[in-house]
Amino acid sequence: MVYFKGLLAGYWLFSAIHVSVFANEGATLIANIDDPEAIDAQTTCPGYKASNIKNTDSTFEATLSLAGYSCNVYGTDVDSLDFIVEYLQEDLAKVSITPTYLDSSNDSWFILPDYLVPPTKANKLNFKRSYVTQDENQITFGDAFSIEWSNEPSFQFKLKRVSNQDVIFDTFNSVLVFENQFIEFVTALPADYNIYGLGEHNLQSRLLENLTLTLYATDIPVPINSNLYGSHPFYLDTRYFELDDDGNHIPVARDRADQSKNYVSYSHGVFFRNTHGQEILTHTQRLTWRSLGGSIDLTFYLGPSQEEVTKSYQVNTVGLPAMQQYFTFGYHQCRFGYHDWSTMDDLVSNFEKAEIPLENVWNDIDYMKKFRDFTNDPVNFGYGEGKDFLNKLHDGGRHYIPIVDAAIYFPNPHDENDKYDTYTRGAADDVFLKNPDGSLYIGTVWPGNAVFPDWHSPKTGAFWANELVTWHEEIVFDGIWIDMNEPASFCVGSCGSHDRDMDHLRSPSTLLRGQSDGLQNYFGGSDPTNMTDSASEESAIGPSASSAFFLRSTPTPGVRNVNYPPYVINNVQGGHDLAAHTVSPNATHFDGIQEYDVHNIYGYQLLNATYYGLLEVNSAKRPFIIGRGTFAGSGKWAGHWGGDNWSTWANMFFSIPHALSFSLFGIPMFGVDTCGFNGNTNEELCSRWMQLSAFFPFYRNHNNINAVSQEPYRWASVTDASKTAMKIRYAILPYFYTLFHLAHTTGSTVMRALAWEFPNDPSLAGIDAQFLLGPSIMIIPVLEPQVDHVCAVFPGIQQGEVWYDWYNQTAISAQPGINTTISAPLGHIPVYLRGGSIIPTQEPALTVRDARNSEWSLIAALSSNGTASGQVYLDDGQSVNPESTLDVLFEATQHRFTISPQGDWKESNKLANITILGATLPVASAMNGYGVSVKADGRDLPPVSAIYDPNSHILYITKLQSMTPDGAFRKGIVLEW
Repeated sequence: MVYFKGLLAGYWLFSAIHVSVFANEGATLIANIDDPEAIDAQTTCPGYKASNIKNTDSTFEATLSLAGYSCNVYGTDVDSLDFIVEYLQEDLAKVSITPTYLDSSNDSWFILPDYLVPPTKANKLNFKRSYVTQDENQITFGDAFSIEWSNEPSFQFKLKRVSNQDVIFDTFNSVLVFENQFIEFVTALPADYNIYGLGEHNLQSRLLENLTLTLYATDIPVPINSNLYGSHPFYLDTRYFELDDDGNHIPVARDRADQSKNYVSYSHGVFFRNTHGQEILTHTQRLTWRSLGGSIDLTFYLGPSQEEVTKSYQVNTVGLPAMQQYFTFGYHQCRFGYHDWSTMDDLVSNFEKAEIPLENVWNDIDYMKKFRDFTNDPVNFGYGEGKDFLNKLHDGGRHYIPIVDAAIYFPNPHDENDKYDTYTRGAADDVFLKNPDGSLYIGTVWPGNAVFPDWHSPKTGAFWANELVTWHEEIVFDGIWIDMNEPASFCVGSCGSHDRDMDHLRSPSTLLRGQSDGLQNYFGGSDPTNMTDSASEESAIGPSASSAFFLRSTPTPGVRNVNYPPYVINNVQGGHDLAAHTVSPNATHFDGIQEYDVHNIYGYQLLNATYYGLLEVNSAKRPFIIGRGTFAGSGKWAGHWGGDNWSTWANMFFSIPHALSFSLFGIPMFGVDTCGFNGNTNEELCSRWMQLSAFFPFYRNHNNINAVSQEPYRWASVTDASKTAMKIRYAILPYFYTLFHLAHTTGSTVMRALAWEFPNDPSLAGIDAQFLLGPSIMIIPVLEPQVDHVCAVFPGIQQGEVWYDWYNQTAISAQPGINTTISAPLGHIPVYLRGGSIIPTQEPALTVRDARNSEWSLIAALSSNGTASGQVYLDDGQSVNPESTLDVLFEATQHRFTISPQGDWKESNKLANITILGATLPVASAMNGYGVSVKADGRDLPPVSAIYDPNSHILYITKLQSMTPDGAFRKGIVLEW
């Protein structure tokens, strides 16, 4: 959470000018690389020359030696590098560039250990080596890819896709720069490229040209187009071609929409395994990648489809996403400002009175004792009353999720009554980050002076798990919300290391949660940024020639300045200071690694520890975690929410591409603070947003204490709009659950861009104002104020796709490649079902438990060729390793419906209805008016159980409960009519 950061200017000045091993030091005032007078490494540095070239049937290796005098522009040049290309499997290749001479006694460079972030591992079980051919300066590995290289004027290389000779990575006409604190490489891109990913950012899905994309985890209230909480150095590149009559591939300009042409697309992905601060610059026909250190470790996923790329990325590199418990797909309600258990109880009652579904109630930091983790305020959130509330909540089929922050309160050493058991236990095990001199690194967070768990210590995971287990014995929570895990700190440097009794946040933390006016004035009246701190830095260092200043050092051969590296990435914080809003880069881990080198995985490691800690709480249940700071692979343990957004239409709009990016990153459990966290929402915005978020996997409303309350029951229109959308969401919970099981087992996506599902239509490449949920449900939200309609495209119409309106279940009329105007008055969100799909549904209810215990229905939307298929996955909804599971396949034609179960899960709820959309039955042959004779496994069903509407082309088959007396899907069934 970001509510304030700029208190007490005098204190900030103290932090800024304090020069020692505890604080940032050695900075000089030098322009950022964006200054046109700054040195351009591409024109200054000599690059490298390749020698000792050799290859095997799966590798290409060379030694790279500096091709001239060292340039040392932003660090010390590495004289000799090892260059290795590995052909791992048919769709997978790696390029690694590392210093030849690795001296563990020299800390001037850093190579990421495998135990911190596992490298790409190929699945070679089914990989058969193909032939290797070699021409001058080119090697081709089978039918997959080839590498071409040159030494003129310096070492350059290209990777090509063999099938169409498309160049997927091309460093020609650029130089490699490899210094101890600065790495730069450039790849050429085609004109009108389509690049996605490289997060975390709040911007459109397809990346524009002339962007500077910074990857550095920071605590910030969601700006547009700046770095945020996570680091995901992965991108998807999709290229479109027109096939001419001879089968040649002709590159297609961006967003080409000629529906009469025959197009095809090829996608590939690139992952840069590096945990340093990074920048990626998008130019016209090239991309520049910069890092503040480490090595070059690139993995290439050859696809050729988006689906194959992202599946390979997850399966081979970052891991498959965690399977969620069934209840997590219900609605979540939170607010910073629920100041006692009584307020929480009233909240649940208000939802029940309004008959709005509510599954999960959350607490922000209100519940804590003086904002300290794993504690409850004894006055307003006491354990006794809490147990009563939670028993009632759980008996009603609902769940409770509290927040836990990354930092641990550091008690005042001069106050013997200021005891904090969590700190005492952690200190006994020596599990907190240190300063370079071995003393405790002490920052400032919500409770005041605070220390930070060191996830490199072998004892920290057990410490964290013990705190979760101990606290759970008092407060039976059902999941954990991890916040501030970038990690956030409100001061620059180890500000509490000298004056450990200086606790500048002690006064606000003692405000009782019930004193909401005081809290509102406190948080609402403060600076939401750390500019005050940065201004103090500028004053301490010297005058600036302009309002923009950059904190940076001069390169020193063989020495690293980690607090102020010579190159300044475009960090969103004031002065681009790497220590603003987070711990200083010189904070030191148990293994001697400094935070500078691994900052971007702090949150990743905390999520890992929380996952295994929750397994200590209950080893049988899947942990439910939503975290803020993430890195590539965090999806193995947790979901993510979009952070401290704003109550604006722009933030609602950007929530869709934000979610689609996390689909690419392998973190499908994604949502945003619906209706906005910061600022005041309004009735219209909240109405539209509640309906949009109903189709995100993680569905939560949450906002700040100094904003108006925004629970959906606050406005009658928002109540109605929410119930309309939630009725659909709760009906399709089995579909959500099945999509997540597929993601968990195969790496498929849940929220999908239209371009991924319809890969041969270049006109869809830039669309992210509408999206798909799985392959079958399309959402077209209203994303602007004071309109009663929305314009949208219906993909695949030219190729025979049929789309059905969810509400009236009839096929829509749309022209291929043309925007269709759709009526969307306030309270209505257009939803469409794709022809060829079968969707399993259950009855909507106020809780997931009640919805899950209702009868089944199946909706078959026939394609233009009169067929449809679908599936559902079932288990107990919570076990890490379910004892029994069930996979059910559905198939439909114009005259037949088949149910084929496989597995031993015993589903107790009966099948009640099957609805066939797009049916074309001959009415003249129907019995009893529009009644239709249906046979189940050769036996006649009563005529009244099947009704056909020839106007809407819908066949309703009802009263099927007698076919499944012991519950649905126990056996295969064939219906014919």
